[in-house]
Amino acid sequence: MSFILETKGLKKHFGALQAINGIDFKLEKGELRAIIGPNGAGKSTFFNLLTGVIPPSGGDIFFQGEKITGLRPEQVSQKGIARSYQITNIFMNLSAYENVRIAAQSKQRSFDPFRHYSTLKETDRQARAILKIFQISPDGEKPASSLSHGEQRRLEIAIGLATQPSLLLLDEPTAGMSPTETDEIIALVKKISQGLTIVIVEHDMKVVMQLAQRISVLYYGEILAEGSPAEIRNNERVLEVYLGHS
Repeated sequence: MSFILETKGLKKHFGALQAINGIDFKLEKGELRAIIGPNGAGKSTFFNLLTGVIPPSGGDIFFQGEKITGLRPEQVSQKGIARSYQITNIFMNLSAYENVRIAAQSKQRSFDPFRHYSTLKETDRQARAILKIFQISPDGEKPASSLSHGEQRRLEIAIGLATQPSLLLLDEPTAGMSPTETDEIIALVKKISQGLTIVIVEHDMKVVMQLAQRISVLYYGEILAEGSPAEIRNNERVLEVYLGHS
């Protein structure tokens, strides 16, 4: 079986701290996977390794069969991996439309001042279509800083989607959200997951259980368990170290 994403013996240490300790991770195309674990388990470090934000101390990363170990973040993005961040990462002084349009244009490998106008029109169409999916107004005068927290979180996912990724990584997409906003994100992720591979790091177990087809549990930089939501819910070791049961 071929996997869209695979890591082999992936490691990352910061001095004496072994943040990621030899992770072998396999992700099928079209899968919606959740990664859970207690604080300090290595979840964000793992995402940072996958997206080239930090280099690994050992091991390799393969995306669609190609070794991408050591690539810079912009190179990883060009390969087809997009990411939202735990802390909102958008241009606050620009409108929601401009944020999404810039992301859509970034997929084009080089700037051509003589590019046909129809190409620019297509980028505009894509940006407006994505904003409609995420229920965000394309108001060209309204800066993103004026959006609510929930709208800003939706906008960041929209920015990721605008790069036309094959793999979308979502880091705590419901952090700081109200129950209503969380339900909206769950519905949105379900909607965009059709034909897209998604990995989500999430603390809210309601979100995890509603979205994930499979769950990977990280614990001290290692994969403690993997399985379906039902299997993870009934795994005694997971209950002991993560869910706080004895």
